[in-house]
Amino acid sequence: MAEKLFQGVFTAMITPFTKKDNLDEEALHQIIEKQIVSGVDGLVPCGTTGESPTLSHDEHDRTIALTVKYANGRVPVIAGTGSNATTEAIRLSRHAQEVGTDAVLLVNPYYNKPTQKGLFLHFKAIADSVDIPCILYNIKGRTGVNIETDTLIALSEACPNIVGVKEASGSIEQIQSVITRSHSEFTVLSGDDNLSLDLIEAGGDGVISVGSNICPAYISKMIHLALKGNMVEARQMEKNLSGFFRACFLETNPIPIKSAMGRYNWCEESFRLPICTYENEENRTLLYAELDKLDSLGAVGRR
Repeated sequence: MAEKLFQGVFTAMITPFTKKDNLDEEALHQIIEKQIVSGVDGLVPCGTTGESPTLSHDEHDRTIALTVKYANGRVPVIAGTGSNATTEAIRLSRHAQEVGTDAVLLVNPYYNKPTQKGLFLHFKAIADSVDIPCILYNIKGRTGVNIETDTLIALSEACPNIVGVKEASGSIEQIQSVITRSHSEFTVLSGDDNLSLDLIEAGGDGVISVGSNICPAYISKMIHLALKGNMVEARQMEKNLSGFFRACFLETNPIPIKSAMGRYNWCEESFRLPICTYENEENRTLLYAELDKLDSLGAVGRR
């Protein structure tokens, strides 16, 4: 049996901006170095956490190209290249392939709410346009549409380069159905930090993590313990992280995680509208309290 291409922790990276709202290339470089030396298994630029909806096409392309350059082959780069326009997703995916990305992450088309037939045709057209692996990103909460398991299995059978899914449906039942019905080489990654160990126990392969932006080594250790079957120690680490994971979603992602990164001087606390700084400062206080707890355990990645 061939090994799966992607297992472990893949950081859903923030996109750092300068105070003047430009891409902060130096901060991006420093963040990538910290991620790699901390043991993450891969990098995921230009996803939801990376504020992809408010990046210009040039910024999107450059962020992916720089991530490939700075990673320099040390870990895989899975670039977010999804769109609700199939032609745009094809262009983004082809560019990602041209600059050396290892795989692309394709989110459900948002707002236009396609049927399951439309989803199948959309993802097949993108997968057929590139030679690199494609991972689908199922997140109904942000897109308004769910990739049903039948559709996902049909896509994996029709397109050999559709090799996995990032499951953020929030439904363990759906995740278990995907794991049970997919072929043995198909990768299933959690899109929710707080469900990652449950997914691994069900036979999944890891997580595309928001929290690992600021706790890369600690979360990597937890996930690898779980993948090796040491769930007792992994669950103890999860208990230490549970409050932090909740705090990361008290307001819209990436507001909390980027604020955490700013607190430890990895980037400016700078967002693109309509994403903005905290609406409720009590949520910031809660996040900082959880970060202090993790910092006392040596879990926070300091610059």
